[in-house]
Amino acid sequence: MTFPLGDANPDSKRRCLRAWQWTRQDQPGSEYCELRELDGGWELVGSVVVAEEGAPFLAEYSVACDSRWLTREARILLRRGGTSQSLVLRADEQRRWWCGDEEVPQYRGCTDVDLGFTPSTNTLPIRRLSLEVGQSSDVTAAWVRMPDLALLPLPQRYTRLSPSRFRYESRGGSFVAELETDELGLVTRYPPAWERVAVTSC
Repeated sequence: MTFPLGDANPDSKRRCLRAWQWTRQDQPGSEYCELRELDGGWELVGSVVVAEEGAPFLAEYSVACDSRWLTREARILLRRGGTSQSLVLRADEQRRWWCGDEEVPQYRGCTDVDLGFTPSTNTLPIRRLSLEVGQSSDVTAAWVRMPDLALLPLPQRYTRLSPSRFRYESRGGSFVAELETDELGLVTRYPPAWERVAVTSC
């Protein structure tokens, strides 16, 4: 898969580790996604088709991380109703976030990007935090809301309930979901929305 805005790390060698499909359980929708290993990091690349307020949209994205699973760059292309929007976010070593040449001050200090249309970005804190069973951790994610691509900070809490299950909370606990994951930290079930239906090693 080639991201339409260009690869986040054009000079980096890539090795696909896993490819899979999610389907939406609460409304029509599906996603194809890949996890890739880069030189010194990781990359998630996906293509999502869902309906929002009765209108279909296509979202294509890539998220590049360093070896610690800290987000370095996120690229999004959204197509809806004959129009398109694109967004490129970058985070520097000081965890300052940039959209083009402008800093996004509300994201300062955020470690993870959270794309509001896919469960793939839950993998980032799951892998980065490496929680033991029973442990919890609070984070603030650089949330990209859908379908308007608004840039908002989102406080979150992850609790590891078992080797493969995590409780995810956001908005001060007003939203709670128990996520099932595989051995790579990739989401297999995110009730009530997403469920993985097909997977293969690359």
